[in-house]
Amino acid sequence: MQEKLKEALAAYKGQRGATIPVLQKVQEELGYLPEDVIPEVANILGISKNEVYGVATFYAQFRFERPGEHTVKCCQGTACYVQGAPRIIDAVEDELKLTGGKITTDDYKFSLERVACFGACALAPVMVVDNTVYGKLTPAKAREILGKI
Repeated sequence: MQEKLKEALAAYKGQRGATIPVLQKVQEELGYLPEDVIPEVANILGISKNEVYGVATFYAQFRFERPGEHTVKCCQGTACYVQGAPRIIDAVEDELKLTGGKITTDDYKFSLERVACFGACALAPVMVVDNTVYGKLTPAKAREILGKI
């Protein structure tokens, strides 16, 4: 863990109830939760590695893989689903060459996230890339957008 991050986390020494804020701080700084961070967080908080891991795996906000430079979020909500979200997701996975359950490209340029709903149902199907919303997508349009990034 980076020295600067260790210093920031020292303020939480022995605070058993601070697991979530500490994990958030680590992920904010590093972009994800590397495997070697779990024992360090446990040591700082004075809890077991299993407790830290249990919290980190319970909440969907935490990730254990280094994310890509760009985040592609595809909606899987009902409105998007009936308007073709599965085809959009397939096109994105194909365009980014994400196979076998991978969510981040080999070059760490893109990461794919499936989202339950963006609340932009009138634009279905929807994809958000780095906080820019793209609606009324087709597989070809999704590929075109990704190709320009």
